[in-house]
Amino acid sequence: MVDIPTPYYLIDKQALQRNLDIIEHVRKHSGAKVLLALKCFATWSVFDLMRQHMDGTTSSSLYEVKLGHQKFGGETHAYSVAYADHEIEEVVASCDKIIFNSITQFERYEAFAEGKPVGLRLNPGVSHSGFDLADPARKFSRLGEGDPERIRAIVDRIDGVMIHNNCENADLGRFDELLTQVEQRYGDLLRRLKWVSLGGGISFTTPGYPVDEFCERLRSFARKYDVQVYLEPGEAAVRHAATLEVSVLDVGYNGKHLAVVDASTEAHMLDLLIYRESAPLGADAGDHQYMICGKTCLAGDIFGEGRFPAPLQVGDRISIGDAAGYTMVKKNWFNGVSMPSIAVREVDGTVRVVRRFSFDDYVNSLS
Repeated sequence: MVDIPTPYYLIDKQALQRNLDIIEHVRKHSGAKVLLALKCFATWSVFDLMRQHMDGTTSSSLYEVKLGHQKFGGETHAYSVAYADHEIEEVVASCDKIIFNSITQFERYEAFAEGKPVGLRLNPGVSHSGFDLADPARKFSRLGEGDPERIRAIVDRIDGVMIHNNCENADLGRFDELLTQVEQRYGDLLRRLKWVSLGGGISFTTPGYPVDEFCERLRSFARKYDVQVYLEPGEAAVRHAATLEVSVLDVGYNGKHLAVVDASTEAHMLDLLIYRESAPLGADAGDHQYMICGKTCLAGDIFGEGRFPAPLQVGDRISIGDAAGYTMVKKNWFNGVSMPSIAVREVDGTVRVVRRFSFDDYVNSLS
């Protein structure tokens, strides 16, 4: 292990390349363009590799639009649940396409688009999501327009639509079913468009996913409606491409063997708390089981349980898996716990630290 003080996120370019190879295959065999969803992963130190296999970025805010434009290049799609008056001109200046969440937002800001392609988020009312919290088709959803008649009234003033109704969907059959329902409800509208984004949440880099069948479904959809298809992977682009490297600070026993590490779920892997999930912990093999705990005051600051080949001791290092998507973009200063550095392992095995955080960063994030 490289002697870098913990905690730190370690992005593995070789692991990242495996996802990018699949993305490249999908681009080649489906005709779809692929945009990185910055809401999931925005660590621009590896954009040099990612831009070789992706067509650009998609965003959820002004800052993400600017980041994609300045650091990634290619096509920069702008989307926001709601733009504000003071930011719309800067959004347009940084994007290639602008997508509105509602018809009211579209009508308010259409004139600002300055001739750039304009899109609308379409919400078909059906989705694949294991969590109500993340379900765009949940009851009373504010995400997109669903009424075909309302959309029909402005369809000749837009160039495309964005449909994001998948979340961690590794089932091609379910994806096909949802897309068929979209076609049945909006087919006449799709034929009047130039492009359709099918959003993210499609887990096509999962081992065993029928990628070629997926490509054929995308290709046939594009031919049928004569549109350019876009995909917006986040997790699929960075699946298993990073770990959070931590050190054991204390061990104990309270009905279970416990190990406290120098990181936190709430501060550094927040989705574990939000979705009540556990992180992969090293090889998870051995006779010694431990609950790996974060160092904040939150009682439920638990990474998960794992098995280790020997009893854990203070100073031991642990690699916590799945630390790429929705981690670095959500990290925070809860409890004033040290922010993990960010390091990159190159293909040749060398590791470089690309960002360190300090007390000054903590102070400057406040006032």
